[in-house]
Amino acid sequence: MPNTLSPEALDRLDAWWRAANYLSVGQIYLLGNPLLRVPLTREHIKPRLLGHWGTTPGLNFVYAHLNRAIQERDLNTIFVAGPGHGGPGVVASSYLDGTYSEIYSAIDRSEDGLRRLFRQFSFPGGIPSHAAPETPGSIHEGGELGYALSHAYGAAFDNPDLLVAAVVGDGEAETGPLATAWHSNKFLNPVTDGVVLPILHLNGYKIANPTVLARIPESELFDLMRGYGHTPYLVSGGFDGEDPRAVHERMAETLDTILDQIDGIKRAAAAGELEGRPAWPMLILRTPKGWTGPKEVDGHPTENNWRSHQVPLSDARDTEAHTAVLADWLASYRPEELFDESGAPIALITALAPLGERRMSANPVANGGLLRRDLRLPDFREYAVEVPAPGATVAEATRVLGGWLRDVMVANPTDFRLFGPDETASNRLQDVFEVTDKQWNAEFWPIDDDNHLATSGRVMEMLSEHQCQGWLEGYLLTGRHGLLTSYEAFIHIVDSMFNQHAKWLKTSRRIPWRRPVASLNYLLSSHVWRQDHNGASHQDPGFIDHVVNKKADVVRVYLPFDANTLLSTYDHCLRSVDYVNVVVAGKQPAPNWLTMPEAIEHCTRGIGIFGWAGTEVVGEEPDVVLGCAGDVPTLEVLAAASILRNRIPSLKVRVVNVVDLMRLQSEGEHPHGLNDREYDALFTTDKPVIFAYHGYPWLIHRLTYRRVGHDNLHVRGYKEEGTTTTPFDMVMLNDLDRYHLVMDVLDRVPGLAAKQGAFRQEMQDARLRAREYTREHGEDIPEVAEWAWSGSPGAIRLDSTGGDNE
Repeated sequence: MPNTLSPEALDRLDAWWRAANYLSVGQIYLLGNPLLRVPLTREHIKPRLLGHWGTTPGLNFVYAHLNRAIQERDLNTIFVAGPGHGGPGVVASSYLDGTYSEIYSAIDRSEDGLRRLFRQFSFPGGIPSHAAPETPGSIHEGGELGYALSHAYGAAFDNPDLLVAAVVGDGEAETGPLATAWHSNKFLNPVTDGVVLPILHLNGYKIANPTVLARIPESELFDLMRGYGHTPYLVSGGFDGEDPRAVHERMAETLDTILDQIDGIKRAAAAGELEGRPAWPMLILRTPKGWTGPKEVDGHPTENNWRSHQVPLSDARDTEAHTAVLADWLASYRPEELFDESGAPIALITALAPLGERRMSANPVANGGLLRRDLRLPDFREYAVEVPAPGATVAEATRVLGGWLRDVMVANPTDFRLFGPDETASNRLQDVFEVTDKQWNAEFWPIDDDNHLATSGRVMEMLSEHQCQGWLEGYLLTGRHGLLTSYEAFIHIVDSMFNQHAKWLKTSRRIPWRRPVASLNYLLSSHVWRQDHNGASHQDPGFIDHVVNKKADVVRVYLPFDANTLLSTYDHCLRSVDYVNVVVAGKQPAPNWLTMPEAIEHCTRGIGIFGWAGTEVVGEEPDVVLGCAGDVPTLEVLAAASILRNRIPSLKVRVVNVVDLMRLQSEGEHPHGLNDREYDALFTTDKPVIFAYHGYPWLIHRLTYRRVGHDNLHVRGYKEEGTTTTPFDMVMLNDLDRYHLVMDVLDRVPGLAAKQGAFRQEMQDARLRAREYTREHGEDIPEVAEWAWSGSPGAIRLDSTGGDNE
């Protein structure tokens, strides 16, 4: 049964809430005079007023009530502030419960500590206005709206005793990712996972407009939430001058009802008595925007209006009238009742704070590195494919990786998951289904038996890259491990989510109390060069370009070109922390080029010469360098090198492969960058370099623009020429094919063009013939489709018409 608040409990709630509101306003406005010991003047007010007030009192209200529930029920709870602009409220609560001063000792519980707390907020050299990495207890900054629920559910997976209270702003609720995230409850296992309590905060307005969910009939809103599979509860109050204490009482009663329902679901599930998917409760909290702030400013309504969204008194420093309104606003919280003579919160307030790690701001789950344990990884060498000679065997690289990931799951049954938008099998990772299922808690049909659906599984599939990324981020930030697999072209959907996570990692790396978390690992397959059957809509390698814009300390890009290099690369990625690792690898049958020992050496270097592929003479400089990065570009470069070996055996060709893309950058620009001496030793300073690259060619120029030999660099890559056609026609459309690479060599090595005019024409004719063949037969010409590497001179020779003769 719901508990009734005692007068003492009500006093604690109200005092905490008033104190948190006071501290929030102080952070936005005050530079000095933190407890109004003297009359407020312009010198006490910040010159630049930044922050968001409108959502903050509602967040403070929720936080206070969660504290009461945690104390009374000994709950293990973290707090996700979807309206990240409510940062001052989350900071205020972590200060009131003592965590903030424990972490930042200079901001102690004194009047000077308050001054420092206020001064640092949105101030140069201070802290941001969001629930940023600097904020204790935060796993969700909210700088971009839409991901609160996704992060919350990611935190709940495999945390069976965790309650994640996720406040969703009604503006945030209008975003596509958040609207989809309500469906995450169909993927929650009530036995093995924790619970997410969504709290939809309806305060009515965004920056300058009303919000949709606040302006639809209440019955429609309830139907919407029931349709999402929730049991909705409503607490509404604070309007028309209502006494906040009455709202506290309703909130406490409703929250107790919700928590009793959650407890009942968990108990029934643990006893095996739960039938079907539970309709988890959610709370709709309707309060005025800017609650307890100025009713109006300059004759315009402010509380319960969009004008309270950011800084209601934007001229508080510059006009006496606004200064007076601010003074009255601050005084309305009666700070003299809330803080003692030294400036510390009174005992009535601190009595509401849970103890130790039960404080939401001190919960180790919200500092996941404290809980992270290294994965137990099977020896990837045991999964190697045999390579008796370069190109002598063929494999689907991601399928081989899938066998290893299967056993990673076996060895790590509670802290490793695979996330992806309905593409695990499509990307050839289906071996994982030998040991696990796809987690699913919606309706089951008998026909689903062959689809690997179960209420408990290690594979998370939902056709929303936003949810998969958000779940994974929440999972990682709370101490676990995983990877996200996606079609390469469609990972762009989460471009901005990647931005936010990369910025979080960049910031958290310099915060001593933030412990390292497992890296965010992407596996991008179904890539541009083998999306010939789906056509141009599925052909875009530009995510790499987006990624390398971020801080070099955080991002890594790998282009393994066969099964063994992919195994070696991913073993490294799953061992790493605090990075974003982007791995692009093909899923189609392709040649294997390196033995496992060779692959490990090559991946460790990140770049290297394929001595077996070139024709350079020891002790002499090459005439030309053929560079490559990516599986299909490597294949085409090796085919071009084979043609040159046979047609111009005197030409000294060096083949250089890049598996760690950032090795191309200067050492001063990226931790993996080669120094100039190493780079020049590979690519020379004055010889032509023909580089075949997986993505857009200008990225290679950007990474190498400082190199001495940059003017000699000619890059071939994807240039937005794509359609539904054969694999080789795709590379020809973008001039990445072997014949065009040979022509590039002939054009750029001094003296070759005039001597090899007939040979160049043969290459042009070979391209024409290959294209004609695809148009007539619907497949690639046999000399390409059946081509295999041979290092023996004369093994492959083009006849006068351009054909291959054995």
